[in-house]
Parts: sequence; C-alpha cells; structure tokens
Amino acid sequence: MTQRTNIDDARGLPKSLLHDHLDGGLRVATVLELADEIGWTLPTTDPTALQAWFTAGAASKDLLQYLATFEHTLAVMQTEAHIERIAAEAALDLANDGVVYAEVRFAPELHVHNGLTMAAVVSAVTAGFRRGEREAAAAGKSILVNAICCAMRTEQRSLEVVQLVERMRDYDDKVVAFDLAGAETGWPPSLHAEALAFARQHHINITIHASEPPDLELIDDALQHGAHRIGHGVRLRSDITTRTDGSLQLGPLARYVYDHQIPLEMAPTCHVHVGAVPDLASHPIGPMLRHGFNVSVNTDNRLMSGVMPSTELLAVATTFDLTMAEVEQLVVNGVMAGFAPLEVRKQIIDQQVRPAFATA
Repeated sequence: MTQRTNIDDARGLPKSLLHDHLDGGLRVATVLELADEIGWTLPTTDPTALQAWFTAGAASKDLLQYLATFEHTLAVMQTEAHIERIAAEAALDLANDGVVYAEVRFAPELHVHNGLTMAAVVSAVTAGFRRGEREAAAAGKSILVNAICCAMRTEQRSLEVVQLVERMRDYDDKVVAFDLAGAETGWPPSLHAEALAFARQHHINITIHASEPPDLELIDDALQHGAHRIGHGVRLRSDITTRTDGSLQLGPLARYVYDHQIPLEMAPTCHVHVGAVPDLASHPIGPMLRHGFNVSVNTDNRLMSGVMPSTELLAVATTFDLTMAEVEQLVVNGVMAGFAPLEVRKQIIDQQVRPAFATA
C-alpha cells in the first residue's frame, strides 16, 4: 500500500462497511457494565482477559464455537434501553474509525427473551443508529448507518422477520434489507424459500450468508433464491483457478458472479478464524479485486475478531500491496453495493470518498 502504512492513516481514510453484526461489535466495557447490571456471569470481569476470551472463541476455526460466544453479548441486549445504547455506540465507534457508510445487521428474534416484540427491537436499533449519527456529527464525523434484519436459518421465523422488514421500511428508512444468518452447513437458503419468495415479491433487498461448506452449493442456492449480495462468499475461490501467469480462470459460478458484478461482502480476518482460508495471504480478496470482482472489506464481528474497519483495510492493503487506487476501489465497491438509495450512495462517494482519496 503506497503512501499510507500505519493504522492512524488507515483510520483517517473514508471507509464503507456492509457486513457487521450488532451483537458481535459491543465494547468490552459495555458488556461488563451491562452484565453487572442484570446479574449475568461472564467468563471473566477483567477487560483484557474478556477481549482475549472472545477472540479465542472466534479463532477456534469452529463456526459453532465461534457462534457460542454470542451467548454473552445477547444476554445484555434484551431491553430497549440496552439495545439502543449498543446501537448508538456502534455507530459512534464506526464513525470514529472513519466509516462514512455502514450497514449493521442483527436478528430481531434473538432479542425477545425478556418480552420485547421484534418490532420494538428494530425500533430500538434504528433509534440507536440515529443517536450515534448525531453524536458523531457533534464531534465532526459524518456517518450514515442502516439496518439489515436477519432471520436465523436454524429457526422457523424467517417469514415473520421478512414480513416485519416489509412493514417497518414504510416508516423507518433505516431498515434496508433482509438476511439469513447463523449456522449454514445443513441449513441452506432453500429451507427458507417462502420467506425469500416474499422478499422478492415485495422488492425487499436480500443479502444471504454463504461462507461455509458445501462451498459453491450454498452460494448458488443463495443466488437462486434472489440474493442481491453474498455475505462473505470467500469459498467462491474453489471455482477459480490461478494460471501460471497469475491471471484467473473462472468456473461457471465464479463467471456468473463476476459477469453480474454480484457484491461479495468479504471479512478476511473472520475467514481465517473460521478456517475458510489458512491465513490472510491465502485469501482471494486481493486477486479478485484486481480481476474486477465486486469485493469489499468488512469486519463481521468486531468484538470477537478483535478488528475494526481500519485494521481490516490496512491488513488487506499491506498483505496484497494494494495501491491507493485499489484501496479506494474497495471503499467505492462497498458504498455502491449498499442498499441506501442510489442518489445517497453517489453523494457519499462524490462528497466524501473521492475528495479524501484525491488528497491522500
């Protein structure tokens, strides 16, 4: 990466973020404070040790063990006040890290254990995002944060969730898309065909997680059921061959994704943690970017993976020796693949992204 080589400079660049889980991005201090307030027992009350515990679970290369760490974050996200606070902190933390456009996702059904309705959960989240945007603006930072509502693919509430998205978007413009999340192997999108058909029929934006085995089958199933973007998509690499001259030969699915410029929400550190790739140097994001795939850099779960958008962008840029123009393309890809209105996305690029990179 030319010209900018440290984390402070990476933090100063405008960034986009399409794949970030609200319940995977809490501040450690907030987890400790709210757990104490509700009487929830954590693995440790030492902030450094707790961060290490979360990261160890993420780095286990076992998706189910990774997902098990969410028991503790979800425990402190069962009231409107707590949810709104956490959403506001997320927006502010991202703004302070240089993010100008973000979509943060969550599963409403995971926050109803104390009697909240799913609609109340969504309203608390979007209220928190607005509060965080205001606090960021007061500090001289500009960010737009929208919400993606997930249905858990191991459960049976997907139709209920997507119908909630359809109702709420009429009066809350921060609700921008529907997603299927959670354990993937054995739980393909086709199990939620009714919900996905409803989304298509009502012109709801769709992004679907596809990061686990059976590799290409999950990505293909997501596309067949109307996904506009693919959550992760790292395993598309098994349909791509690197020729001796370094160029890429695309199989039929990779060719389809490339030709249709389907956005891939890459989260490199997460992909190392869950064992999708052995290390960052083996990640396909660098070669795919240079080939012209519509890839972007994302965090997935900031708390669990111990990352921020700036650290991820810097890690990718240094690993693949990206030029500033290539870094800018990653950011532009993320903004333009967002589900905000097109005119809003263009404005962010024209007024925030392009000018900043022009002087970088």
